[in-house]
Amino acid sequence: MSHPGATDADHGVRGSRIRHALKLGVVVAGMFGFGYALVPIYDMLCDALGINGRVVLEASAAPAVIDTSRTVTVEFVTTVNGGRPWQFHAERPSVDVHPGQMTTVEFFATNTEGHELVAQAVPNVAPTAAAKYLRKTECFCFDNQPFAAGEQKRMPVVFTLDPELPDYVDRVTLSYTFFDVTDVALKQD
Repeated sequence: MSHPGATDADHGVRGSRIRHALKLGVVVAGMFGFGYALVPIYDMLCDALGINGRVVLEASAAPAVIDTSRTVTVEFVTTVNGGRPWQFHAERPSVDVHPGQMTTVEFFATNTEGHELVAQAVPNVAPTAAAKYLRKTECFCFDNQPFAAGEQKRMPVVFTLDPELPDYVDRVTLSYTFFDVTDVALKQD
């Protein structure tokens, strides 16, 4: 419907603004969709490439073969995201293992804050070529870790390095970063 006194130029500007607003709406919807899809895409890439400490656990019916001709040093690095005052460390900074040898290392974490919290450890493996050869059968990183105020936890990690680990890899770093996921965990309950 045209307004009295409106010119064809006014109608052209108005149509241009509507088309521009529609284009912006499509861009915003596309950006939202892309952002929503990033997590599943990231998970698929990590699983496919065996990076970022994401390793598919495989059950094995055959007993593990231990390669006693090689020794690989596995280092443990721990950090707490956001500068939280929590205490978090491995029982020892590194361990020497033979590929195929089942190894258990204890990690310790203490909630030094005066309230309950829920933490989640995110693993990373370096070099990335070693990630697909690390097999964890037990790890505190598999689940959220609820802590009471002042609570200390002893958390084992049970792992083995596949004997197919490339010969040039003689040192693997397994790092864990603890994140406070209390708000997210409470929303899920």
